[in-house]
Amino acid sequence: MIRRAENRDIPDIDKLLYQVDNVHADGRSDLFKHDCKKYTDEQLEEIIRDDDRPIFVLTDEADEHVLGYCFCILEKYENDNNMVDRITLYIDDLCVDEEARGGHIGSTLYRYVCGFAKDLGCYNVTLNVWSCNEKAMKFYEAMGLKPYKTGMECIL
Repeated sequence: MIRRAENRDIPDIDKLLYQVDNVHADGRSDLFKHDCKKYTDEQLEEIIRDDDRPIFVLTDEADEHVLGYCFCILEKYENDNNMVDRITLYIDDLCVDEEARGGHIGSTLYRYVCGFAKDLGCYNVTLNVWSCNEKAMKFYEAMGLKPYKTGMECIL
């Protein structure tokens, strides 16, 4: 079952946030700390209330345990000097519990979010993926995503 996240989901979401952080910290320990999470519980409560930042969760049917989530941000471009008006759904984070991977949870969540975006009249769905996260890059390529810009760095 896929639905909008609720405050009761925060402990399960926290578990997944730690998993995502550790993947990033393993790949870029110069930027990410191990065993941390991107959002505090108070921040999660605010995001859950914000209709422009929906979080979708996929739960098992037995006890509604969160098996995966997708954090989204609606980005509205209007009256920009050089860009056309459009609405983009940005995927801020998509995670499937390490113990539940391989069951098409990620692809199910991604397709659901794409349908949600299409129903809202979004032009596109975008996301960023760290180059050190090869599994995520392969997953998103399998979902049909293609690079549209490249971030580059020079460590000083």
